[in-house]
Amino acid sequence: MTQARRMQLAVRSVETFYGNIQALHGVDIEVGEGEIVTLIGANGAGKSTLLMTICGNPRARSGSIVFEGEDITLKPTFEIIRLGIAQAPEGRRIFPRMTVMENLQMGAITAPPEHFDQDIERVFTLFPRLKERQVQRGGTLSGGEQQMLSIARALMSRPRLLLLDEPSLGLAPKLVREIFAIIAELHESGVTILLVEQNASLALQHADRGYVLDAGRMTLAGPAAELIADERVRQAYLG
Repeated sequence: MTQARRMQLAVRSVETFYGNIQALHGVDIEVGEGEIVTLIGANGAGKSTLLMTICGNPRARSGSIVFEGEDITLKPTFEIIRLGIAQAPEGRRIFPRMTVMENLQMGAITAPPEHFDQDIERVFTLFPRLKERQVQRGGTLSGGEQQMLSIARALMSRPRLLLLDEPSLGLAPKLVREIFAIIAELHESGVTILLVEQNASLALQHADRGYVLDAGRMTLAGPAAELIADERVRQAYLG
């Protein structure tokens, strides 16, 4: 970071299990207000598990998660969302039988209703293709359009922290560039973003800071520019 930022999210010594299988081992991360922080690591490293743990499902078995000064470790997911955290999950997971507009309405359930028209206009400005397809069922959209809808739906809740899980997965290079241009625009507007992304090079180019997760353990952390230059990161994740 080039200047001190107010700490928005602090994950401390978090351990997460699926049954008897431990997925996260004492993970620590911090996200400052207005930052893009990226998590990189191999498939199965625990990146998605960490995002889901922040949202309360699965729940951390030990450690703490503090968002804007409030301990959310044991809060149910719906309360965490109401506090201002939203996730665009891996695999999009939109409501395929609902229209684009109905998906966006679902995302707005926790937001003040008086802002709905303003928020719709905002996401349609960011994603003009969704405006063109607002009466189309989500399941009939292209992969790139479904990814746009997943992010737009998350934005409709007016999050102060946006969790993005593999936004470029399965997309053509042109669509990847479009998605990351939108992520950069959200960053410029002040949205805090915690990003999990398979394209480590692209993620680090857009991030302020990064963490490397390996087999459920944090192995490296630092400013994105330093991680890009780190020979260990270059050999393992940047090709």
